[in-house]
Amino acid sequence: MSFRATILTLYPEMFPGHLSTSLAGKAMERGQWALDTLQIRDFTTDKHRTVDDTPAGGGAGMVLKPDVLARAIDHASENDNRPRLLMSPRGKPLTQKRVRELADGDGVIIVCGRFEGVDQRVIDGRDLEEVSIGDYILSGGEPAALILLDAIVRILPGVMGNDLSGLHESFEGGMLEHPHYTRPQLWEGREIPAILTSGNHAAIAKWQREQAEQLTRARRPDLLDKKAEK
Repeated sequence: MSFRATILTLYPEMFPGHLSTSLAGKAMERGQWALDTLQIRDFTTDKHRTVDDTPAGGGAGMVLKPDVLARAIDHASENDNRPRLLMSPRGKPLTQKRVRELADGDGVIIVCGRFEGVDQRVIDGRDLEEVSIGDYILSGGEPAALILLDAIVRILPGVMGNDLSGLHESFEGGMLEHPHYTRPQLWEGREIPAILTSGNHAAIAKWQREQAEQLTRARRPDLLDKKAEK
C-alpha cells in the first residue's frame, strides 16, 4: 500500500503545490504516494456554510467550530488508523525522528488550522496531535502541511535515487551535516580541503564527523546536549 495523505483545509487549491514537481511529483506519478484534500466548508449545515465563530470569553479573531471540523475528521478517518495531525504553532516541534516514524506508516490525516485556532474540544475529542514546524506564525496550516509532507515523502522507499542519501543529512545522526564540496578544485581562490581528494576513506569519514560536530557545537549545541542525554 502506498503512503496516503489526506488534508483537511479551507483552501484545497493550495495542494499539492510544490509537491507535484521534482522527486515528490515523480513519486506521486509512480503511485508511491497519494494526496487528497477535503474542503472543511463542505461539512457545514447552515446556508451560509459557516466554519468559524467568535472566541468564548472574548478576544480578537475567530475560532474554527468543533462540530464542523469533527464531521470532516470523522469522514476522513472512518475505518482509518492513520495519525491525525493538527499543524499548530503551539504543537510539539517536528523532528527528523518523528518524520521517519510517520514515513514508516500508511499515511497521515492533516488538519490545517486557520484564524485564531481550533476549538480545544475537537483537539481533545478527536485525539489530534499538534505539530509545529517552528517558532513563528503562518497565515494558516497549509504551508506547514506542505513542509511536513515534503520531509516525509522524500524518505519514502524508492523516492530518492539513492536511499542512502537520506541517512547522511542534518539531524539524521543527531548533528548538523558536514560541509560539502565539488569541482572545480579551485574557485575564487578557495580550494577543496585536501583530505577530501586524498582517497583515504577512513580519514575522510573522520574529517566529516569532526566537521559535523564543530558545526553543531557552534550553531545547535542543543542537539549535542540531547545526544549526550541518550
